[in-house]
Parts: sequence; structure tokens; C-alpha cells
Amino acid sequence: MLSVVVLISGTGSNLLALLKATESPLVPVRILAVGSDGPALGLAHADLYGVPTFVVERSRFPDRESWAKKLQETVEHFNPDLVALAGFMKILPPAFVNRFSPNLINIHASLLPLFPGANAVRDTLAAGVSETGATIHVVDAGVDTGPIILQRKVQVMPGDDVPTLHERIKVHERELLIDTIIGVAEKRIDLAKI
Repeated sequence: MLSVVVLISGTGSNLLALLKATESPLVPVRILAVGSDGPALGLAHADLYGVPTFVVERSRFPDRESWAKKLQETVEHFNPDLVALAGFMKILPPAFVNRFSPNLINIHASLLPLFPGANAVRDTLAAGVSETGATIHVVDAGVDTGPIILQRKVQVMPGDDVPTLHERIKVHERELLIDTIIGVAEKRIDLAKI
């Protein structure tokens, strides 16, 4: 059974999909805890599933390193096999990344290496490309530069804006997140060899 801590920042739609998937006895994954960097609507999903939650707010710490140290200690308390960033919108400093990587994965709303960073969907539309997608990757010390695990293409449609395109991408993000975590649990994906 693969044990996972999930980190979120927002509504937790990817988290909810993962929690629903783990209801199946055929899915060898257990969500140990869900954490956030501030108040997040998505924590309510964990509450509904009886999964412990925690919040480590960046604003309560004098610098990024002390915040990340507390976040790391909190995650370590649960001793997960894997840490999944599912809409976690903070850049983690090298000490945190070095502690958990390669067992630290992230979802990104583009076909990396194209359009890294927090505004991938906006940047995709601004570039006028006809196709984008969703990526799951191992987190490394860069911003969305880690080894790619899975990707799926999504067409950019005429008239798309950031919300409409992002919603279509999120459908694939959820599927890829679940496929990746189950793949790791079933030893079909070896994150150390990606």
C-alpha cells in the first residue's frame, strides 16, 4: 500500500478525484494527510473522507526557509512514501525538494517544458498555440523542470479563455495524477529511474 501526503492551495478538485479513486479496494493507495499553505476550500474534501489535514501558512513565518522547514517537519510526521503537489502554488526551496525528491510529484497545466510557472494557461493562450496539455513530473530544484512522468495533449479551441481551457486541462490532470500514483503503487512507475 503506497502512502501519500497531498499538498494543495485551492479548491482541491484533483485531490477529490484522488480521494474518490482510493475508495476502491483495488487501488493500493492510502492518503495519509492533506496539507495546505493557507486556507483552502479543498481541505473540506479531506475532512469528508476522514483524512487528517494541516495548514502551514507562509505568512506566519519570517522567511521561506523557516516556512518550508515547518512544512517539511509536518509532512515527515506522516512518513509518506510519496508527496503529491495537487494544485500547490508555492515554490518549495531546495532543502524540502532534496528531502523528498524523487518521491515528490507535481501536476502542471501545460505540455512541459513549454509554459512553466504559475500562469501556464494564460501563457499558452498568449502564445496562440493550437495545443497544450497536462503534465505530471518529478519535482526538482527548478520551476517545473523535473523529469516528466506522464503527459496528455489538450486542444486549444477557438474562443477559449483561461477558465474554459483550464477546466478542460484539469480533467486530464486528474486522470494523470491518479494513473501516476497507482503506477507508483503497483511498481509500474519507478520515480528514481525517470
